[in-house]
Amino acid sequence: MKRIIFSFLIIAASVGIAQAKVDLVTLPTRDTVQLTIYNSADMTLVRESRALTLKEGKNSLQFSWENTLIDPTSLEMLPKAGADKIDIANLTYPPRVRNMGLWDIDSGVSGKVPVEITYLTSGLSWRAFYMGTLTENEETMRLQAYVRVTNNSGEDYENAQTRLIVGKVHILDEIAELARREYPYGRPGAVRPATMPSIQDFQRLEEDSRLRKSMVMAAEAPAPKEIIKEGLSEYFLYTIEGTETIPNGWSKRLQSFDVDAVPVVNLYKYEEERYGNRVVRFLSFKNDQKHELGDTPIPGGLLKVYRSAGGQEHLSYTGQSDFKYIPVNEEVELNLGQVANIVVEPKVTDFKTDNYRFDNNGNIIGWDEIRTFEIEVRNTRDIQVRIEIKRNFPSPYWRVETSTDHDKVDLDTIKFTLDLKPRSQQKFEYVVTSYYGTRQDDMR
Repeated sequence: MKRIIFSFLIIAASVGIAQAKVDLVTLPTRDTVQLTIYNSADMTLVRESRALTLKEGKNSLQFSWENTLIDPTSLEMLPKAGADKIDIANLTYPPRVRNMGLWDIDSGVSGKVPVEITYLTSGLSWRAFYMGTLTENEETMRLQAYVRVTNNSGEDYENAQTRLIVGKVHILDEIAELARREYPYGRPGAVRPATMPSIQDFQRLEEDSRLRKSMVMAAEAPAPKEIIKEGLSEYFLYTIEGTETIPNGWSKRLQSFDVDAVPVVNLYKYEEERYGNRVVRFLSFKNDQKHELGDTPIPGGLLKVYRSAGGQEHLSYTGQSDFKYIPVNEEVELNLGQVANIVVEPKVTDFKTDNYRFDNNGNIIGWDEIRTFEIEVRNTRDIQVRIEIKRNFPSPYWRVETSTDHDKVDLDTIKFTLDLKPRSQQKFEYVVTSYYGTRQDDMR
């Protein structure tokens, strides 16, 4: 049941006569409603269209927001027809009455007049989440994006067009706090200038936007709600196709986009100091046209990754990762967690010291430590994998000898990158000589 209550008071006699007849007429239901949800600020811009039945002369409209989180300081009303003949004079908040405002309207016409009522409310939020399905060779991934809209605003919104804002909005007052005040602005009376961005500021932000591109849905799937994305300076506006009914206290899942065959890179990493003695799997892709994306930034959220298994469209769970907002042309690398089917086992096979240096008193002031490592790598999977193994040294003064290709990452780290065939293993050795004391001077 809707909690926003409108009533329309038609003044049938001259103003100022105490015995004036007043007819109470219920305002017609909304014709349309549009929600623009600014998630980062717990703020939603609501735009409603309704048809008022006006009489020529003085009219009054009562607006009540009991049990909702509407910010009464943000209320605006504009006629959508005959604007030159209709004057919405003012909005007042009666004394000793909570959660109610009165609009005074001078009308030069009689009959139905379409108006737009706008206001800000809190309690509506959205969250993006994703499902990635890898092909059996794991070279591409189907990426499905969803948005969950949650309504805890106290008001039901039926057949609402829903729009989502990606980006951070800065405001001076919290909408929920304004909504819970006993009186707007702290006392009853006429409206004073607001201390936060006005409704017009948010409308202008949206009206200045340029349409970027509609996401193309998978042809074989039932047509989901299409989300149109528009650039809004440092924000992005996602408009969900069609309308949705979002009752108070409910959450609703809406599909954002569905892109097939996104090229991805799978990489397994081993670094004992960072990940312990287990291998960690990473999945990366780029938000650009080459990767079937790149039209707009991708909102941050949770991605759950699965792999196609067998010819009956069975799925096996691979891992999941949270990620932050991905700008256009930026790459994201997702940590899918530790795995057991790729194993890296390093061990020290030899250790010795050498090249001692002494001071005049016979004390050791420099020496070398020489360690020989053997690393065994096993791939128990049924596909070829790439493994990156980083080895960190306790000193920036060192030298490595090995027949295996490697790269120097920084002053105390090297990296081995191996490509292992399905169900195979590989062993390699390296010898690292670390220099201490005055032996470091010899290496400078």
